[in-house]
Formats: sequence, C-alpha cells, structure tokens
Amino acid sequence: MLPAANRLTRSQDFGLVVRRGRRAGRPRLVVHVLSPAQVPAGTSTSAQPTLEPSKVGFVVSKAVGNSVVRHRVSRRLRHVVRDRLNLLPPGTSLVVRALAPSADANSAELGRDLDAALRKVLR
Repeated sequence: MLPAANRLTRSQDFGLVVRRGRRAGRPRLVVHVLSPAQVPAGTSTSAQPTLEPSKVGFVVSKAVGNSVVRHRVSRRLRHVVRDRLNLLPPGTSLVVRALAPSADANSAELGRDLDAALRKVLR
C-alpha cells in the first residue's frame, strides 16, 4: 500500500502536474513529473516547494480494461512506485497514466517502463 502522505488526491493537483510537469512516455505508461521548482508562484497546491514527501497519483482509464483489470493494473503500479519513492526529490508530484497495453503487463514489465520514464524525466 502507498502511504497516505504520498498520495496525490486533489483533482487540481492532478491537472497541474499533467499540464505543467515534464512528460515521458513508454509503451505501457506515461509519466508526468512536477518538481517543486516548476510550480508557478502563487499556486496553492500540495506541489509547492516544501520538504513534504513526494506525492503520487494514478490514472487508469476504461481503455485499459474492465473494472477488474483496471484495479489489478492500479495495484501493480502502486507496488512498483512504492519501491521507487526514494528516487524522487522531496516535494515532487508524480502522475502515472496507464495505457491499454499495461493490462497484459506483469509487474516487472511495468517496473522497467517506469524506471526508463523516470530516468528520462528526472535528468
């Protein structure tokens, strides 16, 4: 389970990360990362520059599959991201958007795609 302090929950925060953050795509997922330095001044969100823990949110649409498949993909992504939280700088917001091929992927494949996308976006 992903700790509550590391969950991105507000719709405004998801929108800010997707609109303003850096993006990297892989065959099974797309990663959006917003570092504290990229947040516009005067924006009151949890992504503001602080020493807060990194926050992560997931988007798994109906394009991935039915409810059972979407929840399975969400659980796998949560598990994969939880092991990599320490790689993110403090205060970073991350949105992981699952694509349709993620329905047939195992945790190792999702982990490889996530690692490659994070390497690209965190350069």
